[in-house]
Amino acid sequence: MAQTQAYGGFWVRLIALMLDYAKGKSGKLTYGSGGIGTLNHLVMEQFRGAAGFDMVTAHYRGIAPAFQGLLGSQVEVMTPGLAAALPYIRRKQVKPLAVTGLTRHPLLPEVPTFEESGFKGFDGVQWYGIVGPAKLPADITGKLHAEIAKALAAPELQQRLANEAIDPMPMSPAQFGAFIQAELARYKALAQERKLSLDD
Repeated sequence: MAQTQAYGGFWVRLIALMLDYAKGKSGKLTYGSGGIGTLNHLVMEQFRGAAGFDMVTAHYRGIAPAFQGLLGSQVEVMTPGLAAALPYIRRKQVKPLAVTGLTRHPLLPEVPTFEESGFKGFDGVQWYGIVGPAKLPADITGKLHAEIAKALAAPELQQRLANEAIDPMPMSPAQFGAFIQAELARYKALAQERKLSLDD
């Protein structure tokens, strides 16, 4: 535990150094995103607003080309999903500075959350869900939900997903619908605050 806390302090200082560097070169550094409106774009915009610095945005057609831009020094920083970043982290090609979410991720226990680094409200995570036609009958929806829940509960699938930094978030169809609406409202407000549009 003491070792983890010590590492956490180091990472928090590293974020502070990165911010000092970014503020000293405001508007001269570039960050990469996987495209306009992707979570990695929106999280960086949220971070820029919270920390008070400016960067040039480089939008790529997907997260893989954005990583190539980072490795090729065309961009200096990114906020990718952990699943996409893990291969590069494991090969020590990139250094993680903070993670979103309410708690540290078990695959990167030494890396602090944004909140530990002094920035609240960075609990958004990249998520995937399964949807069907709007008028899908309730009995079919229920059966599909039950089968999907059964598959997600299988220990071998849980372990495989955990190894790829994917954590299941089981929800009922109604809960998932409410979750989607909340996410849309949240990022719509951020886009309006940061004056983002698909024409950027």
